[in-house]
Amino acid sequence: MKSKFLKVAFAVVSACILMACCPEKENNAAQGAATPAAQPATEKAQPAPEKDMNKLNLTAEWDKVFPLSEKVEHSKVTFKNHFGIELAADLYIPKDTNLKANGKFPAIAVSGPFGAIKEQSSGLYAQHMAERGFLTVAFDPSFTGESGGEPRYMNSPDINTEDFMASVDFLSTRDDVDPERIGIIGICGWGGMAINAAGIDTRVKATVASTMYDMSRVTANGYFESANNAKARNEMRKALMAQRTKDFKAGTYELGGGVVDPLPADAPFFVKDYYDYYKTPRGYHKRSLNSNGGWASSAATSLLNTKLLAYANEIESAVLVIHGEKAHSRYFSEGAFEKMTGKKVKVPAKLDASKNWSMTVGNKELLIIPGAVHTDLYDDVNGRIPYDKMEEFFKANLK
Repeated sequence: MKSKFLKVAFAVVSACILMACCPEKENNAAQGAATPAAQPATEKAQPAPEKDMNKLNLTAEWDKVFPLSEKVEHSKVTFKNHFGIELAADLYIPKDTNLKANGKFPAIAVSGPFGAIKEQSSGLYAQHMAERGFLTVAFDPSFTGESGGEPRYMNSPDINTEDFMASVDFLSTRDDVDPERIGIIGICGWGGMAINAAGIDTRVKATVASTMYDMSRVTANGYFESANNAKARNEMRKALMAQRTKDFKAGTYELGGGVVDPLPADAPFFVKDYYDYYKTPRGYHKRSLNSNGGWASSAATSLLNTKLLAYANEIESAVLVIHGEKAHSRYFSEGAFEKMTGKKVKVPAKLDASKNWSMTVGNKELLIIPGAVHTDLYDDVNGRIPYDKMEEFFKANLK
């Protein structure tokens, strides 16, 4: 029973895995004509993509899943990455100008989770950090949300790493930002992208990866390494190539489906965990891939063929990796930390519920939140995101 839900749950992070593991599952949701999943009655279905995504259609009204803070100035901004894709972002500037040092702010770029948009977790993180004195941007990755890029609902370890670097381009050239004090935050699948960006972009002085996924690892090896063999990967390759042929013939890109809906009564906890965020008023958004039709079914072709974190052991800047003790995904953070430091992680079997557990090697730290699950670090519902720790980390390393 658990293996069945592993296949279904992976639609949350990579629709192609669902197709590869379950080739018999026929998914009729075509890009631009998806049948919307169940959603709060107050919201509209995911809209069809714009005909010309080079002309971004930015929403004027506040439509986040969290309230606007009175401590920040908010505006929409855009900037292009090196692939020529224009990215849409929310800019958060502290109203308290006394927080500037020498007339300039330290800055942070935020993105994630994988399949989410800036109106969800990344915007929340960005706003909180702006309240604490950092100029921040939360951006929609290429091919998603309000950002440009065709075809829609695709992902790429290369392009999405570049998205973070493009945000640093934008921040480092602003008159109100100190270009020597720039950090990044990646949530869920974008935690891995953030660490990957830190491995190439020496302008990034500090990185936080929160409740991270290594998307190339889970794509190639399956959840909990359950498909880590050549036969399983070759079956995935065949399924992906068949999907590409099908899409080319149809002239469109079939969607793999977002979070499973309706939720089966016997679904394992982590599937329910995703559902509770993406499919309820807590985190649902009409532009979110996970809340609606999901990624294109062939989206993870590059993730299957490209390894993230290849040079993680060469990152010289500071990195803070944060994860929940009870999260199904914790092993990704432990693996990334081990790659960066060369040290084996041994989290105690039972943690003291009154304090966070941490392991530090040089300027790299792994922080485990007792009792927290994966989506506890998506929002403030359970008060588990360690904003004080992140503020301390960035102030110590962006100076």
